Amino acid sequence: MRAARSFLFVPGDRPERFDKAAAAGADAVIIDLEDAVGSEHKSSAREAAATWLQDGGSACVRINAADSTEHDADVAALGGLTSLVAVVLPKASGPAVASAVAQRTGAPVLALVESAAGMLRAAEIAAADGVVRLAFGHLDYAVDLGSDNGRTAMLHGRSTLVLASRAAGIPGPVDGVTVALDDPAVLDDDLAHARDLGMTGKLIIHPRQVDATHASYRPSEEEVVWAQKVLAAVDGGPGGAVRVDGDMVDAPVIARAQDILRRKDR
Repeated sequence: MRAARSFLFVPGDRPERFDKAAAAGADAVIIDLEDAVGSEHKSSAREAAATWLQDGGSACVRINAADSTEHDADVAALGGLTSLVAVVLPKASGPAVASAVAQRTGAPVLALVESAAGMLRAAEIAAADGVVRLAFGHLDYAVDLGSDNGRTAMLHGRSTLVLASRAAGIPGPVDGVTVALDDPAVLDDDLAHARDLGMTGKLIIHPRQVDATHASYRPSEEEVVWAQKVLAAVDGGPGGAVRVDGDMVDAPVIARAQDILRRKDR
């Protein structure tokens, strides 16, 4: 969960797709019991998810929000399932519910922030017991704000989640979905924008988005060469700050170089 880059949704009422989603190459699969499932299918989706996990499947599960009549049943169904990777908590608006879900299920929580109320308490949610990542539900967030889903309108939300995650000592947040399935350039642009802001993963809705997501979070050849040069200079240098290609190299630069090399073979 801490290092996952791609989180692939699969509808909870389509159990015939669970194995296919698991084989698609995403770092994590999210069986969705919330938005992807109509009210008349909630119970059967919950049972299908629990059965698949009991039978050897491994995935995250997005449950219904705390104010939903389905929430308690979802949490109860997931309790004690050792192959449950994480619970995705939608409409997270405070730390108490997130911690309660983690305690009741015995699984870590990916808290999906989708409202102004949740955004104002993002730091508390990130620091809550059991929360391992934050994620951005930017589509619902835009509706809640009465705003469009443009970059400028969403910038504060994304940056707030990045800062909250860093302050809490958890990995950078997971960005929301890209709904344009037939235009790879849109996905690439969304990925680059989120990565530049400090987000470290993405919710995705189709297997064809997996490879682009992983490639986006993999360092370029130029970055790898630079990182190797930096660490070589430090290893062979006199200690303290050194210069590489005319730039000063000190502890933060060294840490960035180490991170690049850590990610290069993923």
